[in-house]
Amino acid sequence: QVQLVESGGGLVQAGGSLRLSCAASGSIFSPNAMGWYRQAPGKQRESVADITSGGSTNYADSVKGRFTISRDNAKNTLYLQMNSLKPEDTAVYYCRLFLYSGAIYWGQGTQVTVSS
Repeated sequence: QVQLVESGGGLVQAGGSLRLSCAASGSIFSPNAMGWYRQAPGKQRESVADITSGGSTNYADSVKGRFTISRDNAKNTLYLQMNSLKPEDTAVYYCRLFLYSGAIYWGQGTQVTVSS
């Protein structure tokens, strides 16, 4: 079984930075893709950024130039460096692992709150 554990969320002022981490354990096969999603109160969960095991990345337009996704395949860890945070970035952030077999796993989420 696969487990994903996020950490690094918290409260930060607008303009500040946070770094999220997601540690994956279990039967993780390559190739795969990992990503960060977020869900604000009353809104649908949305994709923030994703990265393949080969290093290809995609970003939502709303975070381009401010967020950077990366991964350490040796440690099975995913990161999201978030700079120039805005109040509208406030949400619960979830880590997702997509295996090309079709299996999808989610972490429990970590709260990010940006105050104005």
